[in-house]
Amino acid sequence: MTLLNSLPVDFYRLFEEHGLLLKVDKGSHIFQEGESAGDIFLIKNGSVQISKETESGKELTFRICRNNNIIGECTLFSPLTSHSTSAKAIVQTELLTISKDSLEMMLTQQPSLMIDYLRWLQNENLKNQSLLRDLILHGKKGALYSTLIRLSNTYGEAIDESKVFINYSLTNTDIANLCSTSREMINRMLNDLKKQKKISFDKGYITVLDLPFLKNEICCENCPASVCRID
Repeated sequence: MTLLNSLPVDFYRLFEEHGLLLKVDKGSHIFQEGESAGDIFLIKNGSVQISKETESGKELTFRICRNNNIIGECTLFSPLTSHSTSAKAIVQTELLTISKDSLEMMLTQQPSLMIDYLRWLQNENLKNQSLLRDLILHGKKGALYSTLIRLSNTYGEAIDESKVFINYSLTNTDIANLCSTSREMINRMLNDLKKQKKISFDKGYITVLDLPFLKNEICCENCPASVCRID
């Protein structure tokens, strides 16, 4: 979700005025699974991968976030919890971070911001439910198709009604992690889509040539773009 589309300027001002600037090098972790979740982060510049490692050692990527996305699992007005995922900077990244205690105090003092936060949290829950539904119900092919749709909604540049250029470079391993499957299987499925002229790819960039085809194949429910996203 691009927060500029859903939260008012006051929420960003909160981070700008009270947040601590954190600079993270490419490849470094912002937080890791199991660590205490005492802060919430706003990405100022950069790109962050949110992922989880399964018991078998496979990595599952839940989100790829960029500027103005909020990350972190700071559960407000409840006991301190632990992160269930890890966040890693894909490029040199700058974040603004606010502690749980400080954010609770500021939201209590500004009820309108509390409502904004609850709206954001509700949308995040809907995004997570939608993602898990697609990964579980539609199989490996459906996971790939829904991932391409999400990438199109998040980083896509429309060429026409059916064609979308995904302006974000991804390796086949990156896509496999988003789909919770192997790189070899993703290679085969992407090549099949290319042969059917449903997608094209060049140097890590994918162009979806027939977006309605992907949606029809998974019986897409046409969720709002604020929900059907990868960020």
